[in-house]
Amino acid sequence: MALDSTDTKLDDAKPDDMKTGGIAVERLRSLIDRIERLEEERKALGSDIKDIYAEAKSAGFDVKVMRQLIRIRKQEPAEVEEQETLLDVYRRALGM
Repeated sequence: MALDSTDTKLDDAKPDDMKTGGIAVERLRSLIDRIERLEEERKALGSDIKDIYAEAKSAGFDVKVMRQLIRIRKQEPAEVEEQETLLDVYRRALGM
C-alpha cells in the first residue's frame, strides 16, 4: 500500500514527534501546557475581579446589584426587555 505525502512512518519521525499508543506526544504536551497556562491566567483574573468587587464594596456599592448589571449587559436588548416584562407581570400577579 502506497503512502501519500501526509502519511508518516514511525521510523521517519523525529524523537519529539514519536507517537505513543497512537498519540503525538509533543502535540499533546503542547496542548496541555497551553491549557495549564490559560488556567493560571484565569485564576489570576478571577483574583483581580474579586479584588475589584472588594474595592467596590468598600466604596459603598452593592456588589450583588453590580453582578446583576454585568449579567444584564451581556444579554441582548430584546432578551433583557422580555425578562423585565415577565418580571413586571409576575410582580403584578403577586400584588407587589
